[in-house]
This record gives sequence, C-alpha cells and structure tokens, in this order.
Amino acid sequence: MTEIVVVGAGQAGASLVAKLRALGFDGGITLIGDEPVPPYQRPPLSKKYLLGEMDLERLYLRPESFYSDNNITLCTGSRVDAIDPDRQVLLLAGEELPYDELVLTTGSTPRRLPASIGGDLEGVHVVRTLADVDAMAPEFAPGRRLLVVGGGYIGLEAAAVAALKGLHVVLVEAAERILQRVAAPETADFFRALHQAHGVDIREGVGLARLTGDGRVDGAELSDGSTISADFVIVGVGITPATDVADAAGLKIDNGIWTDAQGRTSAPHIWAAGDCASFPWQGGRLRLESVPNAIDHAECVAENLLGAGKEYVARPWFWSDQYDVKLQIAGLNTGYDNIVTRKGETGQSVWYYRGDSLLAVDAMNDPRAYMIGKRLIEAGRSADKALVADTASDLKSLLKPS
Repeated sequence: MTEIVVVGAGQAGASLVAKLRALGFDGGITLIGDEPVPPYQRPPLSKKYLLGEMDLERLYLRPESFYSDNNITLCTGSRVDAIDPDRQVLLLAGEELPYDELVLTTGSTPRRLPASIGGDLEGVHVVRTLADVDAMAPEFAPGRRLLVVGGGYIGLEAAAVAALKGLHVVLVEAAERILQRVAAPETADFFRALHQAHGVDIREGVGLARLTGDGRVDGAELSDGSTISADFVIVGVGITPATDVADAAGLKIDNGIWTDAQGRTSAPHIWAAGDCASFPWQGGRLRLESVPNAIDHAECVAENLLGAGKEYVARPWFWSDQYDVKLQIAGLNTGYDNIVTRKGETGQSVWYYRGDSLLAVDAMNDPRAYMIGKRLIEAGRSADKALVADTASDLKSLLKPS
C-alpha cells in the first residue's frame, strides 16, 4: 500500500491530504507539523483573532476529528530533522519514517531583525504563527506605544489592529513609500490616508538604525537621527520560503523549492506545493505567498500524485483587511508601465497595464471591480482603459465578447 507523507501542516498540507481522500486514495497518509495544534487559518491571526473576534476553534481549517475520521495520521509538534531521498526516509525525533511519496508544504518563515540591532530584545515580535500572536496579544492595551517596522501588508494590518485597540502607533518604512514593492503609488496613497485618519504616524524613507532597551525594548533610533519610545515592536519585513530541510537533502532551490509544472522536485518521489515552492510561469518561475495558491497548488499536486499528469496554472489573487476596508487583488502587477484609477460606488480600484494589456487590479471596497478584473485576467483578456476610467460606464460591459 502506498504511503504518502506530507511535511508542513499549514493551508497547503491540510488541503493536500483532504484532496487525496476526496479523490478516493485509500493508502496511508501522514501529515507532519511542527506546531502543537491542528492546521489553522493564518490570515485571521493578525486581524479577527488578535482583535478577539474569532475563537481558537474557529481558526482550525477542519475539526481535529477530521484527521482520525479519514485515517490521516496527524503528527503535531513534530519537526523533521532530515530527508534521505536515496533511501526514501525521513528522520523525525531520532526515528526513521519511510515514504513512497513525500510532499513538502513547509511554507515560509518571517524575516527577523538581527540581534546586533536589538532584534532579540523582549517585546520584539513577528506575525506568522499562532504562538507569535498569542505572545503579542497581551501587549495590545489602550494607550501603549507600538513601533511597526515595515510598510507592507503585514505591517499595515498590525498597525490597523493596534489603532483600533487604542494604541499609539508609529510605522517606519525604509523605502520611499509604503507598499513600494507590491503596489502602485495610488494604492499606497489610499492606505496612507486611511491609516493617518486613524492616528497612525507613518514615516517613509526612514529606516531603523537600532532598537534600544536593557533586556526589553523601550524605543528605537531611526536612520534620520530621530528617536522614538516604544513599549513593543512588530516586525513585518517580509518572509522567506522554508527550504532548509530540502536544501540539506540536496533538492534544487530556486526562490523556493524548485518544482516542475506538475509539482515534482528535482528528487524522485518528492513533491512540493504552496509558499515554499517555485514553479514554471510564463517563461520564467514564480513563487506565490497566498492562501488561494496554497490550496490550488496543493490540490493539483494531490491529483498528480494519483496520476493526473496535470500542469499547475496559477490564478493569482490576494486580499487584505484594514479597518473597514477590504482590499482584493487580482493578477500580478509585475512589469506594469501604466495604470488607470476608477472611483467605485463604495471604494476605488487601480488597474495595472503593460501597454494595453491588463495585468492586475487592486480593488479597495470595490468587489465589482475585483470580480470583473479577475474574470478578464483569468480569460487572458484586457479592458479598454477609457471605459475603465469613465465612472459613468458599466464595468460589466467589459465582459461582453469583443
């Protein structure tokens, strides 16, 4: 009987094992996670869960009983020490675990500040795991002072929660503006204004020189020579794919664990999916950090484990919740050279183009723009820029055959 072992009990790992059973696979399945809890949703951690609007059990992707009911061996609190591809075994807590097929869904890890600038001081947090959020939750008391390092979506979401809870928030971004790597200036302008309206002090083009404090952080020195006081710090400066075990086993690494279009790595009988994996995309390679990709990629690999021979075609989309604004993003804006902004009935949208080709849409409280943009992008169609810009036009007309 075939034994499939999945390393990484996040969204991708949980989706993969569930898909295997849904497809009728009746062999052995083992899902290994290094956290002491069943697979759970990560996006609500820094929002509804931290705000106290979601209980722990609601975070779980499935009830814990799902795994036993479906004859899936769930190993929580377990870390894989090594992979031996030649012998097809894992080293786990000093014991060997054999596999017929192995899938790596190890996800990603947050970048941390170096200890040399105070990154190891007490009160310095990152946002990735349930344990991370549980550790920082007691810090969120009204009137306390929070420093957020990093003006990407993670940093902005943390700042929003803190502002809603009545904290004094300073956010520093070393680049010339927030969201510089991922969004157009118009989207950044929207969110800057939103945060400033809620009292967040956003400082752009200002880096962190070092954190200060004796044992526990009490402030920071910034690159412009200024100093600020802080009761705690949240670091949101990006994540990196979790590839250590794969790299040590000799698997090819290329901005994540290299896979072919079907999810196979460079080693026989080893596959990868989700945040940790890079795959062929439009003549190059792509690694996506998103829940939809984790689910879709994992389910495609599950099908291929059972012989489907299906190439993964990513349909990138993302979201972020800040205050009462839901940002929905369709497509990838990489390589855009012009944009169109459109005011909607309840929000606005930013449409990214390369020449006349539509690449992506940022929709802020504008679900209609998001839905239409997503459908166009997935169909490989563009959108007339004049019609997008004309608020009197009906966006639905863009979906009509040309």
